[in-house]
Amino acid sequence: MLMSRLHIPTLKDAPKEAEIPSHILLTRGGYIRKEAAGIYSYLPLAVRVLHKISRIVREELDRAGAQEVLLPTIQPSELWAESGRWEQYGPELLRVSDRKNNDFCYAPTAEEVITALVRRDVKSWRQLPVNLYQVGTKFRDEIRPRAGLMRGREFIMKDGYSFDVDDEAAGKSYDAMFDAYHRIFERCGLAFRPVEADTGAIGGSRSHEFQVLAETGEDSIVSCKSCNYTANVEKAEIARAHANPELAAQGEAELTLVDTPGQKRVEDVAAFLKVKKKKIMKSLLFDSDKGPVLALIRGDYELNDLKLKAVVGASELTLNEGKGDWEHGFIGPINTPGSVTIVADDSVRNLADFVCGANAADKHYTGVNLGRDVALTETHDLRVAKNKDRCGRCQGTFQFFRGIEVGHVFFLGTKYSKAMKCTYLDQEGSDREMVMGCYGIGVSRIMAAAIEQNHDKWGMQWPVPLAPYEALVLPLNNDDEAVVETGKRLYRELQDAGIEVVLDDRDIRPGGKFKDGDLVGFPYQLVIGSRGLQGGGMVEIKDRKTNEKLSVPVAEAVEKLVGLVIAGRQGGQTGG
Repeated sequence: MLMSRLHIPTLKDAPKEAEIPSHILLTRGGYIRKEAAGIYSYLPLAVRVLHKISRIVREELDRAGAQEVLLPTIQPSELWAESGRWEQYGPELLRVSDRKNNDFCYAPTAEEVITALVRRDVKSWRQLPVNLYQVGTKFRDEIRPRAGLMRGREFIMKDGYSFDVDDEAAGKSYDAMFDAYHRIFERCGLAFRPVEADTGAIGGSRSHEFQVLAETGEDSIVSCKSCNYTANVEKAEIARAHANPELAAQGEAELTLVDTPGQKRVEDVAAFLKVKKKKIMKSLLFDSDKGPVLALIRGDYELNDLKLKAVVGASELTLNEGKGDWEHGFIGPINTPGSVTIVADDSVRNLADFVCGANAADKHYTGVNLGRDVALTETHDLRVAKNKDRCGRCQGTFQFFRGIEVGHVFFLGTKYSKAMKCTYLDQEGSDREMVMGCYGIGVSRIMAAAIEQNHDKWGMQWPVPLAPYEALVLPLNNDDEAVVETGKRLYRELQDAGIEVVLDDRDIRPGGKFKDGDLVGFPYQLVIGSRGLQGGGMVEIKDRKTNEKLSVPVAEAVEKLVGLVIAGRQGGQTGG
């Protein structure tokens, strides 16, 4: 491809709303253009990247035994009503009506449609397992779309679904997809981690996120140095604190009621009483479908609502903002009504002579001790994991990372097959519900995540497997016939060798060519100048990832560059 013919409308400046590198560089590099909030047009360079990602995804899923389908993006409300999600999903679901006033939605996902498809055609255990996937456009009406392709409303996604006879078989399908995802992100040349995660609103009992590591990632994850256990901070299992079994008082101070006028936050109480935050027991009151719950945690830690919900066995949990008889900000575990369930985090095991709310306005207790003043029989892991916490699996040390979720696998069980009566006849002729798995990959998000992980101040540094083109030939002196002809010859030879290459044939200054080459992110640049040719027949190969330059004879340039590209195609930067 000639640069003069390639549609790359690069920009000197990014739009004001572009804040993260991928949004800035994709816009400036002529990859995307905004049409509405969270909705983008993909230009030729972006389409090439998306096709490469999609090809890798398809090849690995096909290899794992999945089969591709193409489902409608406009889905009937009746199917969503069957699953119960028509009312549950919320305003993110874009609802539309046709000319006959029939209700539909623009698909954010496809559990309902795929379940209806399989229940219609699969009747016997002999037809299972079935594993189907599609690659297409989805829409979720995010209230605040931001960060370009990271949090858009319309996006390109691979969603897949497996159907099996029982949990054991479904587990095998889950593992096959988990392994396929490993291969996909390795082939994309990305540093990533599979992370144990909460299943969220989609449901299910087993879940892993695949996170691309990047400083700008919006997700916090921890990974154990010793056993490689990795989870997001909401899910991470923290080692139990050591304490005596009776949780007996360890301090000697007297219980004292003190005035703390207007001091509701932990930070304010600590400053007012001149104590450290870790000497305060933070008490948080929740309303739940199991009744009121008082959660206790050390003042310098953050409570994890998901862990609390699991311990209590509640399906709904909402923080009480000082309603009723409770004075929000002064709540504590002393003289708590018997109707309230008290649940404590492990971090309170070793508190002594601590501070807590007194269940009265502008009052706190000091000198509080377990056993004497607060009766606890057990504690739980209720907090959000932090860097250098101890691993709950092996007692190793957690490392903290930022990540971008680009894939997610769920073990759904019978959540949808039960609601939608997706059953099969087993070997004894009895009706049984199919056991499902769900597997998503954000194709357009991978493109953005790859840039978040691979860029510098000059532009993108594409991994070779994802780059729109693998090499750029840069003749610097258009008035030097030898430079121009050498550029054309090397360009043709690279094409003949199977390299995806662009020849910058534009009649502009070398500086402009260099800037565009770096911005667009061609993995390798083959630079041809008058000085090099006249000074020994040399050209220069620049590695965009490292910005290192290598001088080679013209006669060896193609062979050298082909070798670099082929090595890069294998996935130059991997992790798992």
